[in-house]
Amino acid sequence: MTSDASRPSLPAATVHAWLAAVNAGDADAALALTSPDVTIVGPRGTARGHEVLRAWLGHAGATFETRATFARGAAVVVAQRGVWRDAATGGIEGEMDVATRFRVDGGLVAEIERYDELAAALRAAGLDAADEARGDDGRGKSA
Repeated sequence: MTSDASRPSLPAATVHAWLAAVNAGDADAALALTSPDVTIVGPRGTARGHEVLRAWLGHAGATFETRATFARGAAVVVAQRGVWRDAATGGIEGEMDVATRFRVDGGLVAEIERYDELAAALRAAGLDAADEARGDDGRGKSA
């Protein structure tokens, strides 16, 4: 488990570290950055906990390219290009632009919800365009 001292201090940095672990297929690293009772909301409903997340990470075959990050307080929304691959063949099963709303609590991802549209994710998080993180410092859009 990751110690408190090694966790990112800003919610957006926590989310970007979490996404890097997901993209690398490192379930243990992603779970170390996730609250044990995380709430996960997606197209198939709502679930809670590490075991649900571990199962999803094991079969989803998903990677996400960050296009933009919006953050204020504990709320973070990431606009992404998602690609889902077949676990056995590595072939692309689907890809689309998505937005994911995160809530970070105590340096851990406590809530994850996927949206098909950025505007809906921003509304749900109470964020807007003024909350976009800028720069290539790992918390916002790369140049």
